[in-house]
Amino acid sequence: MYQIVKAEFIAPDVKRFTIQAPKIAKKRKAGQFVILRLDETGERIPITIADSDASEGTITIIVQGVGKTTKKLNTLSAGEDIHDVVGPLGKPSHIENFGTAVSIGGGVGTAIAYPIAVALKQAGNHTIAISGARNKELVLLEKELQEVSDEVYITTDDGSYGYHGFVTQKLKELIDSGRKIDFVLAIGPIPMMRAVAETTRPYGIKTVVSLNPVMVDGTGMCGGCRATVDNKTVFVCVDGPEFDAHQVDFELLMKRNKTYGDWEKISLHDHLCNYDRIYDEFKNTQKEEPAVV
Repeated sequence: MYQIVKAEFIAPDVKRFTIQAPKIAKKRKAGQFVILRLDETGERIPITIADSDASEGTITIIVQGVGKTTKKLNTLSAGEDIHDVVGPLGKPSHIENFGTAVSIGGGVGTAIAYPIAVALKQAGNHTIAISGARNKELVLLEKELQEVSDEVYITTDDGSYGYHGFVTQKLKELIDSGRKIDFVLAIGPIPMMRAVAETTRPYGIKTVVSLNPVMVDGTGMCGGCRATVDNKTVFVCVDGPEFDAHQVDFELLMKRNKTYGDWEKISLHDHLCNYDRIYDEFKNTQKEEPAVV
């Protein structure tokens, strides 16, 4: 069992967990992930390690409640346990002093891009962070990004905060302004990562994406996470999760990610009422109680 030390919502349906996992905290590197199982009969889900504290023996993950398991996970509180936390898994990010490095996060992908931005800064890069969200309420880790980046640009689809537009538009503005950009990392929804790849391709800018296929065991045995990169089959869990964006077959990746879409909807529907009720009850307990005199 792995105890939750701290749990807090940082945006609607997005929760940050600090979990006691000393061995993982000691060994993890930027770009790696863990696979969680909430109970003995639960499904296994991959979650990127957003941060760690080796001295405290903790890791931090950020979870968006989308499906049955992530919604259930987001009802847990400090003091409760997660049955399994396996990791660190995957290859660490390749970090070097590229020069000027841009880290792009779309939605909860910002949580995945954050630890890599930290490592890029520590390697001596001039770091630029671009974080995109649908609206102001969904902007993640702005303060944390400011602490590890030389420049931070927030974009929102509706213009309610920061730059009105998409992350690719801001990236294109930076490139067209004459800035020399040596490296781009993009993590988020598949269409966003594909759009970033097409934005940088004409300029020959080295671009890396972290893929998010269906994953079960995380050790390369099940084959569920296979993707096509440079016209070759790769297993994302052991060969990645990061790959050259200009070589990824994004169209096939999107199709494979929809394989179990109907089953996921059925599973979520069967439990949605119960989980939403628990989630709402939990949120109500987080509201500040009036002082008793």
